[in-house]
Amino acid sequence: MNIQNKVAVVTGGTHGIGAATAIALARQGAAIAIIARNITGSDIQEKIEALGAPLLMIAADISKESECIRAIETVAAKWNRIDILVHSAGAAASGSLLNGARETWYNAFDVHVHAAFHLCRTAVPYMKPQKEGAIILISSAAGLRGVKNELAYAVVKGAIPQMTRALALELGDDNISVNCVSPGVIRTRFQDYLKPEQVKNNIDNRIPLHREGTPEDVSEVICSLIQNKFITGENIVIDGGMTMRIV
Repeated sequence: MNIQNKVAVVTGGTHGIGAATAIALARQGAAIAIIARNITGSDIQEKIEALGAPLLMIAADISKESECIRAIETVAAKWNRIDILVHSAGAAASGSLLNGARETWYNAFDVHVHAAFHLCRTAVPYMKPQKEGAIILISSAAGLRGVKNELAYAVVKGAIPQMTRALALELGDDNISVNCVSPGVIRTRFQDYLKPEQVKNNIDNRIPLHREGTPEDVSEVICSLIQNKFITGENIVIDGGMTMRIV
């Protein structure tokens, strides 16, 4: 897909991977709609407007079906089309089977899985008449391997690649690609809870490329998947080689 003059919706677009993706798409000429729970306290609006890209900021709680629908319909009402959907919004979901809160389990599904369903269900009808579209879902290296005391997060992120494959098969006839990326240790605010010794262990012992990833490492792949016309149903792991290690 040629990104120029397309309308791109990015959830979680005020920080981290979502913000990097919104900026990358804006640089390539897309109109950007950012959906986030809180649209203040970020410099993303200033950065995108500096690029001269059309921008729509929508405050919405995408853990709720009605908010997903409202947000997508707001974008469609403004630009009368939706070409690209990147679901980057997420939230931590720590806890084990016996010690994790029930609310954490259910909220993780609402934010990561149910939101993806409702966003796609609302956006795809705008893509179908165009016979072109691109959907990117964000999984995680945590969804590829078990992660101790992160049960809900590992499970919901594990569901995303399968959702990607199922949607790719379902939407292929309409020339809508659906792909997924699985980042590893990426330097975003979600890594701020790590202790210095944990960061050092990741870099020295867990990641073969011996560095943390950046949001731009991920957004570069996302843009490539959107532009490629012959990739669909794939999950691209962006983790510096971490998940291929046996020990």
